[in-house]
Amino acid sequence: MEKKATRESYGEGLVLLAEKRPDLVVLDADLAAATKTGIFKKTYPDKHFDCGIAEANMMGVAAGIATTGKLVFASSFAMFAAGRAFEIVRNSICYPKLNVKIGATHAGISVGEDGASHQCNEDIALMTAIPNMTVINPADDVEAKAAVLAMADFVGPTYMRFGRLAAPIFNDAATYKFELGKGVQLKEGKDITIIATGLMVGEAIEAGKALAEQGIDARIINIHTIKPIDRDIIIKAAKETGKIVTVEEHSIIGGLGSAVANVVTEECPVPVIKIGVKDCFGHSGPAAALLKEFGLCAENIIAVTKAALGK
Repeated sequence: MEKKATRESYGEGLVLLAEKRPDLVVLDADLAAATKTGIFKKTYPDKHFDCGIAEANMMGVAAGIATTGKLVFASSFAMFAAGRAFEIVRNSICYPKLNVKIGATHAGISVGEDGASHQCNEDIALMTAIPNMTVINPADDVEAKAAVLAMADFVGPTYMRFGRLAAPIFNDAATYKFELGKGVQLKEGKDITIIATGLMVGEAIEAGKALAEQGIDARIINIHTIKPIDRDIIIKAAKETGKIVTVEEHSIIGGLGSAVANVVTEECPVPVIKIGVKDCFGHSGPAAALLKEFGLCAENIIAVTKAALGK
């Protein structure tokens, strides 16, 4: 399958959005080349503002612009957008429920050689904990662009998570429709359910194919909206397959796995086995090698799924 980094999709999505929304303003924190808002800047230079290496201030600027009625997207690395600017996001954007969209790129362990200081594996936990915040983690190019366009019509604080590493494109641009808060079942299955988000959806698809060849019928679900999460699709999977494996390029604490576990323990208690970054920091290294080292790959999904079925 063709591959493309969702951060590139973000930049291209902003250009598509500007054609429909003349009130669009895009902010960046001296990282336009990396976040790919530079694609937007090249086409709409008068609507792009570099706030410098001052992410907290940028979020304050975004909040101020939002009060004027404009549609504002603020962009930076996930580590800085969710981490460094957390207090401003909480108090200046979410508390007054302002219409600010945060485009957070370079999330997860696949930031690679930039190392632990930049590998944000805690951003979903941070952002989902804030009231009024919507959290989205698209899986491929088609979904990422669709999410950007859909969030322009949604009124309220939104955190969108994009990756540095190229992800396989499995959605059909001609037919795909992004629905906020709705999970997408990619494969039917009766033996066990694999629920993935972001970069890990592609790995889950590959794992599902390999498991099928071994006689294991795994249901594959893509959760692109972590908050609000699709409770119905999760409960249905829990009831029909009895066991769930979650896969995320994020800490197993406070991310997709925790959100899924919260749903099933309330509605239909079944085992939930989490694949993700353990309670540890990452380290510098090639992205592909790090993903395998941390078990964020199809091979480990297969192994964990088979072990779960054996329990």
